[in-house]
Amino acid sequence: MNPLTENDIRASFVNCSKGEARRLGLPRDLSESPWTDLDFLGWRDPGAPERAYLVAERDGRAVGVALRPAQEVRRSFTKSTLCSVCVTPHSGTGVALFTAPRTGAAGRQGNTVGAYMCADLACSLYVRDKKRTELGTRFESLTVEERIVRAAANLDGFLERVLDGDLK
Repeated sequence: MNPLTENDIRASFVNCSKGEARRLGLPRDLSESPWTDLDFLGWRDPGAPERAYLVAERDGRAVGVALRPAQEVRRSFTKSTLCSVCVTPHSGTGVALFTAPRTGAAGRQGNTVGAYMCADLACSLYVRDKKRTELGTRFESLTVEERIVRAAANLDGFLERVLDGDLK
């Protein structure tokens, strides 16, 4: 992913108002982000944990999406859950349901789209084995490059449902 500035990030949001984008809390370590290892920039708002954000490159431009994590769900640590983007298994609360208002008329009517994603939104790092879950090593035959392609396709599918064709 190409490095983004604060202005790039704030201008990229498609499912919230310009005022909301101006007020959102950016990651504290934005300048230290591992841009070469990121397929998208995802973070939980440092000042409002009930808000999260995701910015991805799509068709050569940054597209930002405001997310809301579902209320904390108590899960057993003996069962694992898969992220729908990177397909990384996590135990307990390592995966969360994130919902995003749709763009356009559907969003104005209150329609949302949801996906189960890594609770810390670090899918890019899990795919590249730069970060590990509490479950340890993944057991699959795909190469890192194939996992990156799969995660990008899964994220693009989620973004397509959020955008509902608005940016075509």
